[in-house]
Amino acid sequence: MASRASLNKVLLIGNLTRDPELRYTPSGAAVCSFGLATNRVYVASDGTKKEEAEFIRIVSWNKLAELCSQLLSKGRKVYVEGRLQTRSWETPDGITKQTTEVVIDDMRILDSRRSFEEASTGENIPYIENTSASQTKVKEPSSFAKATEDKESLRVKESKGTKGSKEPKDSNGGGDEDKIDLDDLPF
Repeated sequence: MASRASLNKVLLIGNLTRDPELRYTPSGAAVCSFGLATNRVYVASDGTKKEEAEFIRIVSWNKLAELCSQLLSKGRKVYVEGRLQTRSWETPDGITKQTTEVVIDDMRILDSRRSFEEASTGENIPYIENTSASQTKVKEPSSFAKATEDKESLRVKESKGTKGSKEPKDSNGGGDEDKIDLDDLPF
């Protein structure tokens, strides 16, 4: 009889309960762990609204571990995706302990770039878009602002043109009225 496929997939959205802790294995692999709190609101049988929190241990490895350590901090809202893993070990006292954790392979920061940390420190904090073990896009807010300023100055230069030259019209016969205003962009 052929075995059937199985699935071990976890998707979570929550807030960090503590700052990430980065360590390295003897072989040099980075491992980062942090706590994640998720909550749910439900109506109890007596009609009262109740809130319940779940606290989950999250573990990441290698490049993703280093990124989590650099970019995350207590209170940040994140999306993580991974698998459940249960492991056991023996303490120096001879007591066997066991834990279940989520080993992630994808993480996305969900709160804004202007998080409470940036507001309190005044620093530009980098943010991640679609981070996984194989794909990483880290963006610096200051470089984003600089790129936007460069595009804005380019647009202004293009609309002014050079003295004595005529603005070329596009294939639709339009000129300046067809230009995109950067202030209208949603980001």
